[in-house]
Amino acid sequence: MIHQLTLEWLNSESQIPQALWDNCFPAPYEGQWWYRSLECSHLEKQFTFTYGLISYNSQPVGIVPAFVMDVPIELLTPPIFLPLAKLIGKIIPSFLYQRIFFIGSACSDEGHIGIDPQFLKNNGVTQDDIFLCVQEAAEKQAKKYNTSMLVWKDFPEASHQTLSKISTSKNLFPLVGLPSTLLKLEGNETEDYFASLKTSQRYQLRQKLKKGLSAPLDVSVIHLPDNQTLHQLYRLFSKTYIKEKNRFEELTPEFFEFISREKEAHFIILRHQSSNEIIAFMLCFHLNDHVINKFIGIDYEAPQDWFIYFRLWIECINWSYKIGAKTIQSGQAAYPAKIETGHQLISLTNFCKHRNIIIHKIYKKIASFVDWDMLDQDLAIYLKACPEEKPNLDSLREERQ
Repeated sequence: MIHQLTLEWLNSESQIPQALWDNCFPAPYEGQWWYRSLECSHLEKQFTFTYGLISYNSQPVGIVPAFVMDVPIELLTPPIFLPLAKLIGKIIPSFLYQRIFFIGSACSDEGHIGIDPQFLKNNGVTQDDIFLCVQEAAEKQAKKYNTSMLVWKDFPEASHQTLSKISTSKNLFPLVGLPSTLLKLEGNETEDYFASLKTSQRYQLRQKLKKGLSAPLDVSVIHLPDNQTLHQLYRLFSKTYIKEKNRFEELTPEFFEFISREKEAHFIILRHQSSNEIIAFMLCFHLNDHVINKFIGIDYEAPQDWFIYFRLWIECINWSYKIGAKTIQSGQAAYPAKIETGHQLISLTNFCKHRNIIIHKIYKKIASFVDWDMLDQDLAIYLKACPEEKPNLDSLREERQ
């Protein structure tokens, strides 16, 4: 018998058995519940969701989340090259948006191909074999969607060796992505967290909390908020979204409605003691001993000396210790506050292929110059102040040569 890997593209997470989702996307990954919420959230104007079902001799063994998006050129272009891109867009308006087939999740920080671990143990098939199967199937599917580019979105270092091999055989190029952020929780209580911080970080955070904790705010952690609360949460999220520099997805009220029904979702909420109005919230996912700090909303009319973000953050720390979490993942934005609160920067890389050979070569050349400090001004300031982070970027640059 010839052992064969195949991949079939499906239109909904519901077409894939829950047992396979559970095996392929266990904690700390966002599982079927996450993709179900996205599908129900009326995001079709932004994304077309699809899922690759990997089979081995007709037996399902893996899941490939993917989506199609018309991406504004400013999200793809490092700021230093953006004026040139906009100039080209005046001549060729279609250049201002790139239709891209992404392998990965539309709203997750890290790309992940879900493979049943028992299958890898027992059948002699490697990750290299599976990723190559995914690449070949994705190239065909990308043509059906009439996309100009294929991108493996934000894959962590654990996948780089395999994706580098595919890049050689299938002519992809790597593009450094914005890093994710991760905090490892030391000990068993909040004071252990403070002790794990650098002296300067600990001092600054305590000073801010000294003022922030005196603000007239009550804290609660809520699952299944009522409709009135959901409305306030979405309003605050929208205010925060407008202020973000790197806006990839625009969530809807329906998203908050559906995600709140999932057992993994919890809202950490700060309310004004007198008016009972919600001043800030943080949506967190509890995944065994891992917490994903996913989205926040803040009332920016609140006094600055309340230090709302840091007050919200310390309540997240308190809750995380209470539920026995060991790590908190906090995403790809607002780097100064996250670095100040002790997060590590986690390298992520996109692996890309443009259908036009000439444009592919141009993009590949541009990508070879891109590093974190070109993608985010706050990161550039941090890297200048903390040059010890530079070796990580240098090693990534060597991989791209």
